[in-house]
Amino acid sequence: MANLTEIRWHARGGQGAKTAATMLAEIVLNEGKYGQGFPDYGPERMGAPMRGFTRISDKPIRTHSAIYKPDIVIVLDPTLLDVVDVLEGTTDDAVVLINTHLSRDEMKKKLNTGGRKLGVLDATKISLDAIGRPIPNTPMLGALVKATNVIKLDTLRDDVRKKFAKKFPERVIQGNLDAIEKAYEEVDVS
Repeated sequence: MANLTEIRWHARGGQGAKTAATMLAEIVLNEGKYGQGFPDYGPERMGAPMRGFTRISDKPIRTHSAIYKPDIVIVLDPTLLDVVDVLEGTTDDAVVLINTHLSRDEMKKKLNTGGRKLGVLDATKISLDAIGRPIPNTPMLGALVKATNVIKLDTLRDDVRKKFAKKFPERVIQGNLDAIEKAYEEVDVS
């Protein structure tokens, strides 16, 4: 039986969920795993709610559908919590990571997470401080690594450096690496 991890990303267009979902699927290849990443859009416009999906497995992935029972849920925009049931399809052992300025206790009350593991961090602030733009996807990748160990932190850092070197100056690359590190250090999941 294949070890399969399914991740569902919730965001608004322009926050980098599509990029993070597909990039993570490519990164896992460097650890000898199989990956699949793709977006699911509603109205295709900046700011519209959207979902991204990532599958990671030690065997080839034959499923090509949306993820309905995610092991991990990542929320890049906390305003979606009032619009979308981000916990839909999750079991009590799912991991939920939310970009928010609220504390974990405040978020547990707001979201009623039950026995699910919950991690919160202000990824928007981290990205503003490190990158200069409110794009929380790379900090949330750092938080994901810490919370789940789906890949190694070194693998994430190395791949981000390689991929970003093709299109961004060193200050942007370093800002993203700093954002990943800061999120990795700050997130606490329980």
